[in-house]
Amino acid sequence: MEIREYLDADLMEIIALFHQTVHRINIRDYTPRQINAWAPHNIDIDIDAWRESLTAHNTFVATDGSKIIGFGDIDSSGYLDRLYVHHAYQRRGIASALCDRLETSVRAERIMVHASVTALPFFLRRGYHIVKEQLVERRGVTLKNYAMERLLKPNANSEVL
Repeated sequence: MEIREYLDADLMEIIALFHQTVHRINIRDYTPRQINAWAPHNIDIDIDAWRESLTAHNTFVATDGSKIIGFGDIDSSGYLDRLYVHHAYQRRGIASALCDRLETSVRAERIMVHASVTALPFFLRRGYHIVKEQLVERRGVTLKNYAMERLLKPNANSEVL
């Protein structure tokens, strides 16, 4: 596995990985209706919005050869927006490696994430704590997730002067 920075050429493969992961992994914790609202089959995703977001954030891609097996992105404030691993590559340390890279790529005192029910145990193991349980709406359907944060050591991501 290699972790590298996102390239525009990765966009469609990343969107497909997102869709497949939600439908094959998150289905354990959400109803089919919720899954289809989160990642619809007709992929009525705003591709330009994805491109803009992934480009504006620190975005990293995990690869196995030329295949993308995971990706994640974080903004400059420390908001970890997305973290997904291909369904066939789960439980191999890919999410942890991506998260390590994301967390150290920003100069923030805390990292925040809105974790799915599925991702909750992963983030708890990493030292995140639940700020609040919340209900969010996607395409008229309500889904549960968790606002979480992890406080970093002061200046942990700062250069030593």
